[in-house]
Amino acid sequence: MSLHEDAVLVLKRYEGQPELRDLYLEHLAAHPDGVYKPCTAGHVTGSALVVDPQRGRVLLTLHKKLGMWLQMGGHCEPGDTTLAEVALREAAEESGIASGLTLLPGGPVRLDRHPIPAPCNWHLDVQYAALAPAGAVAEISEESLDLRWFPYEEVAAVADTSVVLLLEAARARLGA
Repeated sequence: MSLHEDAVLVLKRYEGQPELRDLYLEHLAAHPDGVYKPCTAGHVTGSALVVDPQRGRVLLTLHKKLGMWLQMGGHCEPGDTTLAEVALREAAEESGIASGLTLLPGGPVRLDRHPIPAPCNWHLDVQYAALAPAGAVAEISEESLDLRWFPYEEVAAVADTSVVLLLEAARARLGA
């Protein structure tokens, strides 16, 4: 199965945000390259909010280009075979947590469509939550200005609405 086919299957199974989900599916139907960065009509990205539920905190990265506190995430690459793999790879690369990250069961937690500068125009982000292993040690990557654990209660003060909504959805799935 190709990454494009996996994305379609994942989105068809996703039961939340029906209007946005349908927009993603329409995009993929119209653009066979819609999962990759060169698709100038927009492209699918994968991200993961790294969560430490035992300590009630999340790991956010201060994005180098945007100057915003965000979840880990990024572009699909030619070797990727699933969106879950993209999200987990990006979480590991950007958090520096080399092993032990696992995606929260149940597939994507949310979708978020946001504009980006041309030539790409749109990110169609498929958002997961990744559980941090006990004693996880984060290490800043080249893509970040900073990397920091935030208690759940502090996220709204430092991050934008999309991150807050992602945290709320992840906590709901966790039952926290």
